[in-house]
Amino acid sequence: MILAAALSRVIPHPYNFTPLVAIALFSGSQFQNKKLGFIIPILAYLISDFVHQITGVMGSYNFSQPFVIIGQVFVYLAMILVTLLGTTLHSSRAIRVLGYSLSGSAIFWIISNFGVWFANHFAAGTAFHEPGLTLGITYLRALPFFNTMSTELFVNAFLGDIFYSALLFGVYVHIQKRFPVYGLSKSQS
Repeated sequence: MILAAALSRVIPHPYNFTPLVAIALFSGSQFQNKKLGFIIPILAYLISDFVHQITGVMGSYNFSQPFVIIGQVFVYLAMILVTLLGTTLHSSRAIRVLGYSLSGSAIFWIISNFGVWFANHFAAGTAFHEPGLTLGITYLRALPFFNTMSTELFVNAFLGDIFYSALLFGVYVHIQKRFPVYGLSKSQS
């Protein structure tokens, strides 16, 4: 189930409408082996980033540029924090999953955009450096009212997180109810 969700990041999809926050929440919440719960989302992100890199989806940004690597460190850190948040989700009730999904989206947005700002300082002297870029401007540009691209980044991220969280947790609860033998989690529905 998680593999299928991770694959959906590398097939054509609406920009930033991805399952990664949902995978992190689900893994943190449902995996009894918490170490594996942290490894799975990071591994899913690394593999899909690698696929994006070799297929050219990342465009002019690539992992040979130090500021991209620095920015991605913050993305992976955000995934770890969202997984940690998932470890506190002890119920698969829809309203709780929704709240955690929105919280996970916010954590990811705050940390990853901080990474964009931080990495900009390492891009000094390159075509990607933007002099005078403050943290406030970085967050402002990431808000949905700033421009069309930001709307796609922000709104699609939240909608994707909600959709995939509902899908992962919903399918899991359905499987637990339909086939109790697969009740592998200590969570309650």
